[in-house]
Amino acid sequence: MVKISEFQIKDVVNVSDGKRLGNIGDIEINLTTGKIEAVVISGNGRVLGFFGKDEDIVIPWKNIIKIGQDVILVRYKGGVEHISEEA
Repeated sequence: MVKISEFQIKDVVNVSDGKRLGNIGDIEINLTTGKIEAVVISGNGRVLGFFGKDEDIVIPWKNIIKIGQDVILVRYKGGVEHISEEA
């Protein structure tokens, strides 16, 4: 068993490209079945929040490959690269 507090401090790493996505900020639970449906990686504030907040990343539970002692390996195909527009 894993406590949510322990779950939240693990780094989430995308096995598709090896990039760190962040840490789990929230989980989605199906109240009918009592099962975790997805984990949510909170978007980070950019440049001290000046340009707003990145979008949250939602990883379906079925896309979690392995939960290790320090990291959670996931398969995530969405774009994590952010294009900055300079004026």
